[in-house]
Amino acid sequence: MGIFSKIKDGLTKTRRGFVSQIEKLLTGKKIDEEFFEELEDILISADVGVDTTLKIVENLRQRIKEEKIKDSETVNQVLKDEMKDMLMQKDKSLTPQEGTPKVSLVVGVNGVGKTTSIGKLAYKHKQEGKKVVLAAGDTFRAAAIDQLQIWGDRVGVDVIKHQEGADPAAVVYDAIQAGRARNADHLICDTAGRLHNKKNLMEELKKVSRIIEREIGTPPHDVYMVLDATTGQNALSQAKLFSEVTPVSGIILTKLDGTAKGGIVLALANEMEIPIKYIGVGEGMEDLQDFDPDQFIDALFANSGENNEE
Repeated sequence: MGIFSKIKDGLTKTRRGFVSQIEKLLTGKKIDEEFFEELEDILISADVGVDTTLKIVENLRQRIKEEKIKDSETVNQVLKDEMKDMLMQKDKSLTPQEGTPKVSLVVGVNGVGKTTSIGKLAYKHKQEGKKVVLAAGDTFRAAAIDQLQIWGDRVGVDVIKHQEGADPAAVVYDAIQAGRARNADHLICDTAGRLHNKKNLMEELKKVSRIIEREIGTPPHDVYMVLDATTGQNALSQAKLFSEVTPVSGIILTKLDGTAKGGIVLALANEMEIPIKYIGVGEGMEDLQDFDPDQFIDALFANSGENNEE
């Protein structure tokens, strides 16, 4: 199955949900005030969020007026263009220095699929011919270390770990040394999903980041925040919380295949101004896909009869 088909397949629930409602609205509907109100209702009910919905609808309204658009097909295309523009966010990744592995921190609350995403990311990089090392930095959650080791074994990559309750910064320090010694291309570090309070979590992540900066000369090259698409607006709240704790360079959005409300993608990009880097569209190791705004919106609006392949 090609990449486009895989993403299209993974977005079936969302396409049957709010996208089919939009297409129904555009069929034979006069483009008037009632149309815009109905569109707002559809978008808000699909977890696009009020602020993001108002922005999309206002931009659409303006372009329809300026370009004197009358037909529904053009309105549909303009709507898709507005969504694609919103999803285009500036890349915030740092470039590794020569001889240093790319170091990525992965953050997110427990239960969103953080460890699974790390395993899938490791698999993805390994398939690209990269040498990957994992750091079991979530030393506070029972079984988190074992879970990461299972993924490491499955993918065939090294996992650097200490015992449960160990200092996460010490684990990351050892992982950086191991990554250098083994000529790794990527070091992916798991982090605690929850501590006693936000202050604890903040201090822990700051400490880990300080160790990374001391050892490689820059902050982590990427800080990926893992969010569960099925939690909707709650994912947005989590994104805001973690952004207060640490600078986030990209979002990994899991379980998009499990929700009919994929509009959360638009809310996250617009309100957080953080690029979505990867999306999870299935259970398999290969189902963590690079996020491409054009491809995503085209797959979302693709008719079931189409057969687009990459």
